[in-house]
Amino acid sequence: MSQGSRRSSSPDDSTGVVAGDAPDGDGGGEGAIDGAPAGRSEGVRARLAVRDPPHAPVADALPDGAVAADVERVRLDDVVVSEFRTDREIGGSPVFAADGEYVYRVRSPSTEPYPCRSIESLGHPVSDVTVRTSPDRIVLTLSLPSVDPIGEIVETVEATGASVTLERLTRSRGSGDCDPVVVDRGRLTDRQREVVRTAQRLGYFEYPRGADAEAVAAAVGIARSTFAEHLSAAQRQVFDELVDP
Repeated sequence: MSQGSRRSSSPDDSTGVVAGDAPDGDGGGEGAIDGAPAGRSEGVRARLAVRDPPHAPVADALPDGAVAADVERVRLDDVVVSEFRTDREIGGSPVFAADGEYVYRVRSPSTEPYPCRSIESLGHPVSDVTVRTSPDRIVLTLSLPSVDPIGEIVETVEATGASVTLERLTRSRGSGDCDPVVVDRGRLTDRQREVVRTAQRLGYFEYPRGADAEAVAAAVGIARSTFAEHLSAAQRQVFDELVDP
């Protein structure tokens, strides 16, 4: 189950990016990805970190510096029951306790825009939810048919007031082969991330493009030449890690 009670949210959590298929990797669309055999079923696994969610019951139930793992949620009428595991007593009565493991349950209104609920409302089940505190952070995993829904998912969660980071992206290659590549988002400046995110949101990377460089630059509030400089620098950082030397 997923959600606690220190502030009121649903289990979710964020930094870095991965392409490929790694065992610890962590929407809709079809088609081959990066040269995978045509007609083969493909998919991606995305790990997102949601920071400072405005509604996080599991985080609210935890003391500072605590971690809640295996967060699961069940809706019962107008209440969401969240169950989670910790390695310490956090107050209240656990539903299970043995060998330094404690399982707790918390209840919260089902009407709040919890991060997990917001994502699942788009039709994407959430799994592997972990909640951390100080600062509050929810880390969750999504299995998607393609990368296409990620932009909408991020925008939907951020509309609740939280911030979202794509920590890891793992791509299935259909044949069972894997080629994980980790991209450290920390190598990008805040402005570079803003430029790339705005370009993605406006469809600059689509074919045909949903917006040209002039439109993206205007949305960010910078000159077109400055947009080109930031985008070029960000692409160099990313492709330096994606492409073998």
